[in-house]
Amino acid sequence: QWLSDRKKRALQKKDVDIRRRIELIQDFEMPTVSTKIKVSRDGQYIMAVGTYKPRIRCFDTYQLSQKFERCLDSEVVTFEILSDDYSKIVFLQCGRFVEFHSQHGHYYRTRIPKFGRDFSYHYPSCDLYFVGASSEVYRLNLEQGRFLNSLQTDASESNVCDINPVHFLFAMGTAEGKVECWDPRTRSRVGLLDCALSSVTADTEIDGLPSVSALKFDGALHMAVGTSTGQVLLYDLRSSNPLIVKDHHYGLPIKSIQFQRQLDLIISADSRIIKMWNKDTGKIFTSMEPEYDINDVCLYPNSGMLMTANEAPKMNIYYIPALGPAPKWCSFLDNLTEELEENPESTVYDDYKFVTRKDLENLGLAHLIGSSLLRAYMHGFFMDIRLYHKAKMMANPFAYEEYRREKIRQKIEETRAQRVQLKKLPKVNKELALKLIEEEGEEQQVTRKRKQKNMPSLLKDDRFKVMFENPDFQVDEQSEEFRLLNPLVSKISEKRKRKLRLLEELEAQEQEEEEEPEGKASDAESSESSDDEKGWVEEVRKQRKLLRQEEKVKRQERFKEDQQTLLKPQFFEIKEGEEFRSFKDSAKKQKLMKKTLEDRLKLEEKLGTLNVSDTTVGSKQATFKLKKSEQQKKQQEAERQHRQERKTLRRSANHLKSKRGRGRLFH
Repeated sequence: QWLSDRKKRALQKKDVDIRRRIELIQDFEMPTVSTKIKVSRDGQYIMAVGTYKPRIRCFDTYQLSQKFERCLDSEVVTFEILSDDYSKIVFLQCGRFVEFHSQHGHYYRTRIPKFGRDFSYHYPSCDLYFVGASSEVYRLNLEQGRFLNSLQTDASESNVCDINPVHFLFAMGTAEGKVECWDPRTRSRVGLLDCALSSVTADTEIDGLPSVSALKFDGALHMAVGTSTGQVLLYDLRSSNPLIVKDHHYGLPIKSIQFQRQLDLIISADSRIIKMWNKDTGKIFTSMEPEYDINDVCLYPNSGMLMTANEAPKMNIYYIPALGPAPKWCSFLDNLTEELEENPESTVYDDYKFVTRKDLENLGLAHLIGSSLLRAYMHGFFMDIRLYHKAKMMANPFAYEEYRREKIRQKIEETRAQRVQLKKLPKVNKELALKLIEEEGEEQQVTRKRKQKNMPSLLKDDRFKVMFENPDFQVDEQSEEFRLLNPLVSKISEKRKRKLRLLEELEAQEQEEEEEPEGKASDAESSESSDDEKGWVEEVRKQRKLLRQEEKVKRQERFKEDQQTLLKPQFFEIKEGEEFRSFKDSAKKQKLMKKTLEDRLKLEEKLGTLNVSDTTVGSKQATFKLKKSEQQKKQQEAERQHRQERKTLRRSANHLKSKRGRGRLFH
């Protein structure tokens, strides 16, 4: 937070973790401070109010961006979304104003007699109930468009109010620490709870009279009350005593209470901490302390997402997978949270150095603790990297000698690395392993020059481990494919075989590292490398000649075996539906199959079953006529006779029609 904007941008380019940070909704913030945040009933829109200047911003979760922004005349105390989307909104403002907005924008504005602090909407009667710096509860009917008779209470002032979503009981929290419950149908008070007296327990220390600062219904029978001294009381409406009392231990007013029904949790928040605890046992589930003070908390319905309005421009979004799944508009969070590490690496800044108290004592800078040159962080301090280098030079003047010795040691290790190192080769495919080792060394030299990343070695890859362990994967160098596709393999393999022999001798004799047995092999390589290009054609011819001789020997052996075998008579069974004609057909087919493709094409052209023509591009086009079986011929003959009969019937019908027409005309 104490880095400049320029340093932050530079850090964002360098640090991969900062670049990978997820921004769920674009520009999810306010100019200075956000005071209230709510979600529409359809879950598509998130609305927040803040300053400065007073404004409301609506964010569309389907587009992950801001939908609209409207500036207001005065700051908003609280607001309510009356419709399923953003088309009907009511704002309670500081100057006793009540402002109505429709889908297009500002719709109507009116005032209430006293300053308001909270309001609730009664859906069955379309009444708005306003509470504030007065003993009266003002009612504004939206259907008739006028104020109704107020509700007269015993309280001097009221802070919060809420309406039960099941039986529509109206409850209001007073400055005296009491909760009054009213029936909207009879406009009479039906209950009174003294929360101030119930919140005082043996463990709590209270300076003044607790007032009610938060109120929330859960279902038909439960109600949670938050006090200005930091206690949360859970009531059953059938009893005047609380079921459980939870203390935040900060002495700050409770600002928001939410219910999480899937895990039976209550989410209560003051300006400093958000606590989640079980409503039956009071056991803490988890707690969060944001960096800035909290003004409001909103739980996204049926999910584990939590949003807060803070005393800062940025509105925070928290996702807790244990509370529930991610919303459908950001379902990818479920996959990301599984891949995240529990212990991320700490960020290291280039222009700051982290030092502990012991490091400061070694550098002689312990007297700077508490000054602006050191910034306390965790178990140490951040200090400027330039100051650190200067102090280190003064504290250790022989640092250059240590640096020089380290460089000399590195040079000696590099020269040792160039010597021959005994490498243990696998039992299977030794030549292939040696080839891979040589190629790996060449690739490392290339990557050093080009400053590229080294590719993983095939020998160290577990997927190809069996190729160097199982004898079934041994390369057969005597096979025809290997010898034809690799005409120079013989010479290259000879070089590798020499190296293998040398390595085996070195392993057997256990010679010292200083000996260099590869000198002879390197001389051989240099003398033979010039002959590789000249002898390539001769090597190919030699391989082909050897293959022909081997093929000739195999043919002679097969001919001898055929002469030794005695021919026995064989009987064949004719398939159903076929007729036996003679052995000449099979003999003709065998003779035809022995002919070349060119001779067969010429024969088929004479018979008329094949037509070959040249195309405009220069290629050949062949058209085939398939031979018809006896069954197909019979079927075609039957179809031809059927068509002929239909033609004769059609002609006779036309002849009769023409005769009838002539008879009528004559008559």
